[in-house]
Amino acid sequence: MNLIAKLVPRENRFFELFNQHASLAAEASGVLSGLLKDYQDETQRLVRIERINDLEHNADRITHETVALIQTLFVTPLDRDDIHRLISRMDDILDLMQDCAESLNLYDVRQVTDPAIELAGLLQTCCVRLQSAVALLNNMRNAPEALKICREIDNLESQADRVMRAAISKLFRDEADIRQVIKLKAVYEMLEAATDKCQDVANLIENITLQNA
Repeated sequence: MNLIAKLVPRENRFFELFNQHASLAAEASGVLSGLLKDYQDETQRLVRIERINDLEHNADRITHETVALIQTLFVTPLDRDDIHRLISRMDDILDLMQDCAESLNLYDVRQVTDPAIELAGLLQTCCVRLQSAVALLNNMRNAPEALKICREIDNLESQADRVMRAAISKLFRDEADIRQVIKLKAVYEMLEAATDKCQDVANLIENITLQNA
């Protein structure tokens, strides 16, 4: 019996993997926010872009490990589809942060705007709050607190949507260089899309919590 127990992965491993992934997303969002705030420092800009790439690659490994782990257990702590959806949607957040960071370099963006910095700050707050919500999943007695955080993330996403729409409107009104319009519009949209993905994860956490509490 002891041998069998050693061979069967612990169910808690899922929650450890969720927490590790959420921690990487929170760190990446902080690096991205710092990148935009201190954008004129080209050396630090490249260092931060590379760091975001590294974090995204580490998150991919966690995602693959989680999906593989699903196949090794007869009984999982949460519904298998929910586990797969949760880790996949969390990974979407990091994918978009990586896309945004790399696009700044590939598009040769020379200067970022205050709305871009604000969007990155909102994204960072979303990711930090998501990290807190994910950490509560291993005990459904934490349901009220988890649901409260999910509502906060929903409000943050709505705020990011308003910032993006106002920023794009100003861009079309005031920016004469069409290339700059295209570049910044893409940056705004990627940052806002990442907050959308945070909301998607929050909605899934809410559903999981309501189903299992």
